[in-house]
Amino acid sequence: MTALEALKYLQQEIHITVAATTDKDGLPVTCAIDMMDADENGLYFITAKGKSFYERLKKDGYMALTGIKGEDTMSCTAISVRGKVKELGKDFLARLFDKNPYMREIYPTAESQRALTVFMLYEGNGEWFDLSKKPIERFNFSFGQAKTGTGGYFITDACVGCHACEAVCPQGCIDFTSIPAAIQQEHCLHCGNCIEICPQKAVIWEG
Repeated sequence: MTALEALKYLQQEIHITVAATTDKDGLPVTCAIDMMDADENGLYFITAKGKSFYERLKKDGYMALTGIKGEDTMSCTAISVRGKVKELGKDFLARLFDKNPYMREIYPTAESQRALTVFMLYEGNGEWFDLSKKPIERFNFSFGQAKTGTGGYFITDACVGCHACEAVCPQGCIDFTSIPAAIQQEHCLHCGNCIEICPQKAVIWEG
C-alpha cells in the first residue's frame, strides 16, 4: 500500500478522525474532525475561524490524528498521521462541499459559510495498523517532504540464535532462518518482550 492509498482510505473509508493539537500551555487537546479530501499532496479538512481548534492550528502549524474502522478491536484498521498543516482559505471550500454534501445541511447558505476555512495537512508521517489480519499488519508511510519513520525493534549481530525471544513474541514474527534472527517489522506489535528477555542484549530499539 502506498501513502496515497492510505490517505485515501483514511478519508473515504474512515472519514471521522480524532485530531490532537496543544493549547497555550502545551497541553494536549483533542477534537473530532472529518477528513474531506485526500490526494498526492495530503489531507484536507474544514474548520471555522471562531473555533479554538483554528487558533491552535495557526499557533503550532502542526497536528496529529487517528481514525479507526471496525466493529470491534479484532476487526479494526487504524491509521494515524501527524505533520504540518497550513491554511488554504476559501479557495478549496466549494470543492470540499461538493465532495461532502452533508456540509450544506450544517452551513446551508453562503452567509453562514463565511466563517469556514480549509486547512491542508501537507507534510507528515503515518502508520497503518490492521488487527484484522493474522498476524497483524502494520507499515509506515510519509508524504510531502517528510521522511518515512523506521521505528521498531531490531536484532543485532550479538544474536546467537538461542530462540528465547521466539517464545514471548505474541505474533510469532521473528525469523530464525539465519543468524542473527530478524524481526518481521510488518507484523511486529512493538510490545518489547524480545528486548526484555534476550540474554545477549542483542535486541535494540531504533526510531
